[in-house]
Amino acid sequence: MLRFHFSAEDLARTRVAAAPHPLWEIAASLHRFQTPAGRWAYAAWYRTARERLREAGLESAVRRTLLPLYPRASYWPDFLTPLEGAHGLEAGLTAILATPPARVAAELAALARIRRIPPHLARLPEKGPREELVSVLRAYHRTVIEPHEEWMHEGVHTERVRLARHLLDGGTEGLLGGLGPTVRWRHPRLEIGTYPTEHDIRLEGRGLLLIPSYFCWKGPVSLADPTLPPVLIYSLHHEPPRAAPGSPSLEVLLGRARATVLRATAAGATTTEAAHRAGVTPATATHHTTALRDAGLITSHRHGNSVIHTLTLLGATMLSRNLRQDAEP
Repeated sequence: MLRFHFSAEDLARTRVAAAPHPLWEIAASLHRFQTPAGRWAYAAWYRTARERLREAGLESAVRRTLLPLYPRASYWPDFLTPLEGAHGLEAGLTAILATPPARVAAELAALARIRRIPPHLARLPEKGPREELVSVLRAYHRTVIEPHEEWMHEGVHTERVRLARHLLDGGTEGLLGGLGPTVRWRHPRLEIGTYPTEHDIRLEGRGLLLIPSYFCWKGPVSLADPTLPPVLIYSLHHEPPRAAPGSPSLEVLLGRARATVLRATAAGATTTEAAHRAGVTPATATHHTTALRDAGLITSHRHGNSVIHTLTLLGATMLSRNLRQDAEP
């Protein structure tokens, strides 16, 4: 079990990442190659990832370098997922290169205690091998992560909207209690019962950064070293696959694009975000949101330079009934 121990200061300093963390997404995506668990949630990505890696000539590098460093196990080196990655891929890669060699050696030794490390990876405390690792990470991200960044950013945005509602209704404790079925808030502790090891992290006023992850599946993850800035990486709320396009009654009633716009507003969406989801221009999305608003299915509110669209009770009821119909055999 993993336990985070909170003080009043920690509750005040808990926050949610504004965007996907590219290095944590690399780590979690590599785990998707190592297990069939949750394969349905990543079917579109998995179908193309292997082909892209093969076309880019990266299969051998992933097999020889990345998979041994990121085992789907109870531990992999913390220096591979630095906090700086929250500011973008290049900031994270720079932090990997700047990690003190002694720390890299110590964390590789910890990994070696649970699995064999290939000899070429034991040289990572040295500058040259680490520069090669960073090159592989950059190429891997460009090949199989970047093509899905739009979906990843959309997922994190939706999660932030969802958690904002928990925060408004129940404060920080409501937010912490809404992270999913594997995470439990028991004041003053946040507990993850499925964690593979017994691990207690006392936040001691540092707060906690919550990082929703597209590729993390089920079990939340944290850093092994309790002295590092505290983070909790947890899975976005993936939905089961829908019925084939055109078969649900919502598409028949509203049309595919307008039905997609309605679904996008379930967690709150701007006109531009709804347009991306539906694959239409912002002008066309505006036409659809106007029709949905006139029908009483959504409501719209201006937020800065954007307009946020959310479901009305009627719209939520219609969407809920449609989802239940989709799920029926």
